[in-house]
Amino acid sequence: MIKRFPGIGLMLRKIYQFYISLPYVFKDSKSYWRERYQSGGNSGQGSYDELAEFKAEILNEFVSENKIETVIEFGCGDGNQLSYCNYPAYLGFDISPEAIARCRELFPGDDSKNFKLMREYKGESADLTLSLDVIFHLIEDAVFDEYMKRLFESSEKYVIIYSSNTNMNPLIEGAHVKHRKFTDWIDQYMPHWKLIKKIPNKYSLEADSNNGSPCDFFIYKRKSVF
Repeated sequence: MIKRFPGIGLMLRKIYQFYISLPYVFKDSKSYWRERYQSGGNSGQGSYDELAEFKAEILNEFVSENKIETVIEFGCGDGNQLSYCNYPAYLGFDISPEAIARCRELFPGDDSKNFKLMREYKGESADLTLSLDVIFHLIEDAVFDEYMKRLFESSEKYVIIYSSNTNMNPLIEGAHVKHRKFTDWIDQYMPHWKLIKKIPNKYSLEADSNNGSPCDFFIYKRKSVF
């Protein structure tokens, strides 16, 4: 019945998210995600079903067409998104020990995949670095700055970001969400990188207020590679 009335589904979902967040006292972004995985939660709607399939379609095509050999993802989550993807060599980082444990259980004996805690990062680099559904969960400015610098500095050729790109933050968003117009940050602090393509979401929030996503793909290339 809700689907018969455009916009009502989104409103009810936002109200629900707001009220279920009330008993939880938000500490910081790291604590939120560690506690979320500890309590049995997953990486969220964006890493499952049609959204995961859409993301994998874009990523697999890019990796194949550009002959990508190595991939690093910062914020690999529970590994469900990765199960849709085909990478020759993959290294996933996350802040949650529980998420890393799930990834290792999901891909036992797969030598093409490796997983580490973010604190174990030792300057590894790759042809392509990924940030998928992460940036708008980096609440603290210092955490955001550090994450973005590592994302770009660890890439030898390409960076792909899948995120919202706006500074508008409705009051009823959950405490673990802070949208950022990250392209402005890149223009200011990463002058050696060029945005070569933006791919709109096949399942946009505007088209489906109940199950859509506010994220799009942004593909960057290091200027020295041109």
